[in-house]
Amino acid sequence: MKEIKQTSATVETLDDLAPLADYSLLDTLNCDPDATADGVDHSPRQVFSGHYVPVNPTPIKDPQYITHSKNFFRELGFADSLAQSADFVRMFSGDMSQVPEPMRKVGWACGYALSIYGTEYYQQCPFGTGNGYGDGRAMSVFEGVINGKRWEMQLKGGGRTPYCRGADGRAVLRSSIREFLAQEHMYALGVPTSRSLSLYTSKIEKVQRPWYKEGSHSKDPEVMIDEAVAITTRVAPSFIRVGQVELFGRRARKNEHPKAMEELEKIVLHLIDREYSDVIDKNLSTAEKVLLLAGEFRSRLTSLVANWIRVGYCQGNFNSDNCAAGGFTLDYGPFGFIDMFDPKYQPWTGGGVHFSFLNQPQAAQRNFHVFCMALQPLLQSDKNALLQLDKIRNDFSKVMQEKMKKMWASKLGLSTFDGVLLNELMNLMIQTSVDYTIFFRELSSLPKEISPLKKSFYKDGLVNEGILTSWSKWLEKWNTLIQNTNPVNINATSPESCEKLSEHMKGINPKYTLREWFLVPAYQQATNGDYSLIHTLQDVMTNPYDEQSKDVEEQYYSKKPSELFEIAGISHVSCSS
Repeated sequence: MKEIKQTSATVETLDDLAPLADYSLLDTLNCDPDATADGVDHSPRQVFSGHYVPVNPTPIKDPQYITHSKNFFRELGFADSLAQSADFVRMFSGDMSQVPEPMRKVGWACGYALSIYGTEYYQQCPFGTGNGYGDGRAMSVFEGVINGKRWEMQLKGGGRTPYCRGADGRAVLRSSIREFLAQEHMYALGVPTSRSLSLYTSKIEKVQRPWYKEGSHSKDPEVMIDEAVAITTRVAPSFIRVGQVELFGRRARKNEHPKAMEELEKIVLHLIDREYSDVIDKNLSTAEKVLLLAGEFRSRLTSLVANWIRVGYCQGNFNSDNCAAGGFTLDYGPFGFIDMFDPKYQPWTGGGVHFSFLNQPQAAQRNFHVFCMALQPLLQSDKNALLQLDKIRNDFSKVMQEKMKKMWASKLGLSTFDGVLLNELMNLMIQTSVDYTIFFRELSSLPKEISPLKKSFYKDGLVNEGILTSWSKWLEKWNTLIQNTNPVNINATSPESCEKLSEHMKGINPKYTLREWFLVPAYQQATNGDYSLIHTLQDVMTNPYDEQSKDVEEQYYSKKPSELFEIAGISHVSCSS
């Protein structure tokens, strides 16, 4: 893949950004042969071959700036003023007609397949063939190398594509705020994720979406509401999904067209170039690269899911099409950060237990199985390589288990994992109805008795003496393990080792997480043009491990109010966005 030179000068205009453009996907992969060169391709249709379809975004009307990621702008070398400059707003609200050369005036969308918990599905495609499923309202508009890193920029809600399945191609303000803030927050938590760039809404354009009545307990939306449209730009090294590799693997397996095997190999090698070039030698054979890719993706995916559980995040809808092949968090639709600990916590009404909080390792394993099956056609002539791939696939659960053990030990401040201690803790957390984030943050202060932990108990007044006694015994056992199994510098037997261990645990257990009941007022106020709460949440949630002001602590380091439990749109959400 061609690399280009970048300047270290601050990017203040699109003219400064333009020389950094480098469209590796468009220049090395196959275009849909039935596509139009001008990108006027906005009606549902089957796409039988090719890796991408050129498509023009549909600009939102009368765009208005809401926010941008100051941290990411700084990382990219972008001036903050760029986010509100006319040419930048124009491009990232969907109008590419005036972008400077060598930037391209047409974006692109990609097809992918769908597997749900490891089972192939075709009926989500309007044609029943799998040839009409893909980026229905997301299109990439830029790829380039900025400060030595390759980035792709994609508009979410940028209008219809051939994969829109008859929908309007828009994202609403509510879901766009959620995604923008969630990406900012996850990056600050140290969890691999796509990044937020900018967020714009339309002053006049609205669409209808199904939603809930105020205060409803319904699982299903009850009314249609008018919502402002918005476009958030998300950024990643690539947006290649497991479902994308799966699509070409299916086509190669079925020999659907003469170039099916070639296109599978191209997308896999492109994935390696974009996401794994630092660990996979470009001079190796394709079979060697494929095996290394499977092993590296397994490592990233298992680490990702362990991190999700560490910070209390549930993806909600972890299909193959929502699983980034680069091993980072992608598609913040029906996600949620857990309040009261529940292994079966699921924020999405359509998700089921299989995608619930502590089932995420199993869901990841199913996606990894799909990924490996998609790679198999490339190894058909090499039986030894196929056996190696099978071993990599079959060892997923063992690798996942080790990552989970390491994560739980780190959350508990232990150098070695203790399964009995963890099981006892989980049972107590369920019996006592414990706030997941607050409990582990309070534990990070190394309490010797139960009082500080009661801050996390939802039913403190109803906890009986027997459970309190069990808590005290658990806490004593935990303190003994720290003293007897941890190295001397973090064994809590001296003030210095206490301070070091507490500091270490506070860097693993965040104080603040982006709970849904924080988000709801932010997007409600935004509908009236008040974006102040969005900016407040952005400030708080980009410093999730820090001790912040007393006012921030009182507002955001608190248990979910009892009256908000089971309320639609807060305790659970539909996939409407």
